[in-house]
Amino acid sequence: MSTQYDFKGRAALVTGAAQGIGRAIALGLMRGGARVHVADINFEGLDQIAEAGAVPHHLDIGDRSACHLTVSKIVDAEGKIDILVNAAGGSLGKGRGPVEDVTEAEWHAIFDANLNGAFWLCQAVAPHMKKATYGRIVNIASGAGLRPALNGVQAYTASKHALVGMTKQMSFELAQYGITSNAVAPGIVLSGPWARYQWESYGAEGQQRVLDSLHTRRLGEAEDIAHAVMFFAADDSRWITGQILSADGGRS
Repeated sequence: MSTQYDFKGRAALVTGAAQGIGRAIALGLMRGGARVHVADINFEGLDQIAEAGAVPHHLDIGDRSACHLTVSKIVDAEGKIDILVNAAGGSLGKGRGPVEDVTEAEWHAIFDANLNGAFWLCQAVAPHMKKATYGRIVNIASGAGLRPALNGVQAYTASKHALVGMTKQMSFELAQYGITSNAVAPGIVLSGPWARYQWESYGAEGQQRVLDSLHTRRLGEAEDIAHAVMFFAADDSRWITGQILSADGGRS
């Protein structure tokens, strides 16, 4: 992925970087010259990007204390943290089913993955970014944060809607300190095994209906989402905050 953005001298944290969209974002920031820390509960999955120069952290983002500790380690190492990209999340293998079958454990686990962890990390970086009067927070939302989800997972849709709201609230609170808060809402991107499984479950006719609904007539790629994130993470976007950018091939 080529980049026109200069991130030299910037320190960044990207969650969910073991694969797919998170990994593409981390690589894009690295190509721009940033010092990139990557975090994922799948620590072994970070091996490849660590070999490219990123600093890996094993992190369960649902654990508030662990989120704060990880940010403290990054600030100790770098002296600051300039960019936070909350790319971790997903439906955790939960498929379509009726609302009455959703368990409490499933509901809370999906909220931990898509909302709570992002909040804990925003909370952890905020004082450091305030002190520096500079920061870029970019959350990976979803088209399911703007409308019902094609995968039919109630907790996923609700948590992504909440993430959109949190993005706007963080902007309201933090922009006066030079910290922007924005989100990218991807359409269908086959960035991991579960996304590919869901896509295959639509069958040939269902897949064609989805493709016909896209202006581009193609699914997205992880790099398409990473390009949008680079825009929000760059210095030039300093007066753009509280925005949700749909990167979905025109479906919205």
